Amino acid sequence: MMKRYLAAAALMMTVGCASQDTVDNPLSRTTMVTSGDLSMVSHQKNTYAWHPSVDNVVADDRIDQAAVKAHVQQAIDQVMTEKGYQRVGLSSSPAMLIGYGLALEAEMSDAEIMKRAGLVPGLSTKNVDHDKYEKGSVLIAVFNPNQIQPVWRVLAQGFTDFEQSAKQRQSRFDILLDKMMKAIPKA
Repeated sequence: MMKRYLAAAALMMTVGCASQDTVDNPLSRTTMVTSGDLSMVSHQKNTYAWHPSVDNVVADDRIDQAAVKAHVQQAIDQVMTEKGYQRVGLSSSPAMLIGYGLALEAEMSDAEIMKRAGLVPGLSTKNVDHDKYEKGSVLIAVFNPNQIQPVWRVLAQGFTDFEQSAKQRQSRFDILLDKMMKAIPKA
């Protein structure tokens, strides 16, 4: 009788150990990597300006690049205003310059991002439905106005669901951007 119980228990344990590696909601997955030192930026003034050449959106025709740039700038302005900074023109000698870049995986690989940005979070796309979700990358870079290279940068990767409304995607983006810019000190 004991042998039957042990056999039944062993069978149940074997059946119970089966698993399937799927991703139900890749939208909850993000990775982020940061590099640099924000103390290299003068905090004597609480001003910033847009970097004159770091404002790229690399995406296909599913994305209105002008609208995305406008939204990114508005979202960055919101975060910086909440931190006590004021955006000024380049001619006003800002304390820092802010640049940004966005790319969809179909248009720019992780290898290309590494080559251009010098870092990559490496979000895995394993077991993700590529017909529904696409990996996207967002870079925010802070420059000392007197230096060519950024003094600080953050790169995040997550998944975009093009079946969501533009408003839902923008809301998720705003939350991500706020997390990305947490390290920038208050003015």
